Amino acid sequence: MVSGNTPESRGRVLDLLRLASPDALVLSVSVHGDQVGRYPFVQRLVTGGDERQRASLSQVATGDPAVIVRQDLGAIARAAASPHVVLALPDNVDAVSFLAELWRTPLGRTPLSDHYDLAPLAAGIDLGRLLSDLRCVHRSAHVFGDRPQAVPLTVAEAAARLVEAAHMMVVRDGRGEDGSRIEGSRALLAHLNPSAEILLDAEDCDSAPLTTLTRPDSTWAAGGPADRLDPVASVVRRRGIDHGVASVLWRSRRPLHPERLAESLPQVMPAVVRSRGHLWVATHPDAVISWRSAGRHLELREAGRWLEGGDTEGWRAASPQRRTLASWYWDDYYGERRNEILLTGADLDEDRLRAALDAAVLDDRELALGADHWACLPDPLLGAAAQDPEG
Repeated sequence: MVSGNTPESRGRVLDLLRLASPDALVLSVSVHGDQVGRYPFVQRLVTGGDERQRASLSQVATGDPAVIVRQDLGAIARAAASPHVVLALPDNVDAVSFLAELWRTPLGRTPLSDHYDLAPLAAGIDLGRLLSDLRCVHRSAHVFGDRPQAVPLTVAEAAARLVEAAHMMVVRDGRGEDGSRIEGSRALLAHLNPSAEILLDAEDCDSAPLTTLTRPDSTWAAGGPADRLDPVASVVRRRGIDHGVASVLWRSRRPLHPERLAESLPQVMPAVVRSRGHLWVATHPDAVISWRSAGRHLELREAGRWLEGGDTEGWRAASPQRRTLASWYWDDYYGERRNEILLTGADLDEDRLRAALDAAVLDDRELALGADHWACLPDPLLGAAAQDPEG
């Protein structure tokens, strides 16, 4: 699977993959919305395979992109024994949510997992474009994922998600640019996605490292792509400071006071390039609140419910990772409720960040008042109306 933040960077990864696996069939996809909310146009272009196969798949269709691509992959599997397919996705497709929908088995259909193993996802990264996009919060990027219609995200959020989705990144070598800037950019990539391998591209770049992309990836073994979308998935932190870039992981087992959290944001956010996590907010005690920021845009929204002790259906629907984490952090009274935010940026003051967020949680007196009182707290972030505790 291949993506990229520019057509050139994606094409470069495809070229290297063709060298690593000359017999692979490449299914390139482009998706174009029509601006009025109807089903988008999905163009597929096949490279490799026989002429009849290329003719049958290289065409335009209108409909759900995941459904169309799932049908294409099924047709390829039926026509060839043990095919190696490279799925090339455009930059307006959110790779993880699209793969989660693609890998889902519709009722009465044969699972794609009967024909294919998931290999790693490689992203071609143009560093100059990435740094520009991560600052862009005034424009929307319409991105396709787990639903037929595009979802608007800021350009910065879409750029961050592309980096975080990758198992391997191929970045340009930066010749003719300032070396310290290139190293700083690579350090930022390493903090945004600590588990990914980063390759420095050059004109004579050896394709040998990309041979790992032609084999099944063990990171998918525990579950499919949908597990990476769980709102309470644990984030991976890169420790240390690299060229001024650092990541701070903040956790707390107490609910947040929404008004004090809002007041803390001017101390927390100015130097943060990217942050992700989930919150336990006192005014919404049963809801998981997702926290995402890219550039100067922060989004908080309800993203499901916390697991409860007797909620058999909820536990069954949760990902294996979520169930493991819930068991690990379980509290006899509050269950799995907790706060976890990973903040990444340059020249972060870790002590200042922690102090600001620690001051936003409920103190002992507020905690003792209970959930009925918490519901009356003013909430400028999530819109809960303040009520008189006595009334």
